[in-house]
Amino acid sequence: MTAPILISAEELRSWLEADDRPRVLDVRYRLGFTDGHEQYLAGHIPGAVFADLEGELAGHGAPSEGRHPLPDDAALEASARGWGIHAGQTVVVYDDARSLPASRAWWALRRAGIGDVRLLDGGLAAWIAAGGAVDPGEVVPEPGDVVLARPGAVGVLTTGQVADWGGILLDARAPERFRGEIEPIDPIAGHIPGARNLPISEVLTEDGRFRSPERIAAEFAAAGVGSGAGADAMPGADGALGEARIAAYCGSGVTAAQLALAGALIGREVVVFPGSWSAWSNTPGLPVATGE
Repeated sequence: MTAPILISAEELRSWLEADDRPRVLDVRYRLGFTDGHEQYLAGHIPGAVFADLEGELAGHGAPSEGRHPLPDDAALEASARGWGIHAGQTVVVYDDARSLPASRAWWALRRAGIGDVRLLDGGLAAWIAAGGAVDPGEVVPEPGDVVLARPGAVGVLTTGQVADWGGILLDARAPERFRGEIEPIDPIAGHIPGARNLPISEVLTEDGRFRSPERIAAEFAAAGVGSGAGADAMPGADGALGEARIAAYCGSGVTAAQLALAGALIGREVVVFPGSWSAWSNTPGLPVATGE
């Protein structure tokens, strides 16, 4: 049986009163700010451990690797043990930024073999609205003993693979960035040729919760994600054409992970291009498209 993906604030409150409580990770991060840890220290869900998106859930490399490349497998395992995660333990992730950085944590940990990772739908705001308490200060757990998988290149695409991708490629950025009208961060404006725009805002409510699976499926369909025959369909074991292959990218690989989570909510696998536009636009010689 597949573990649930989302957890409500009310469900988490009840669970934290039980003996088999999950490990809760606070993944607060905002692009352009470095105050995630300070915000955590000011008040977090009781027992939550801070997980640093840029320092622990991302690696560092050349510009052509993007702003938030994945950490290597061994480094992620070391971080997970430092967060106090034990073998077989459920992990709950949250933030205060419309579940964007928390989705990166969900995706990275699920990809690394932790079978039960859940995202707090609505984040810290939903927790407080449900009457949940917050504690100040640092939580330093005893080291965990979790052994993560070594997925390597599984479930991710390199820049070269994206250039040769034969499936559907979704761009999760805002429409004006997709069209190339503005580019506040990366050196070139535009999008990867052939990509289709599915802004992440279309799968979230105004208060940062995920929309219903029916609404998410409709947004995927509106972006041209179908199934069955076509060049983007993958043959099954019997040779019949199955569902279309889907990949996602964004600015730096974080929002793309949130689109992968949205895909999981409707039973669709979405592979991620971690380098995203930050890698593509920093690799000389690659084509760039603008407009719709």
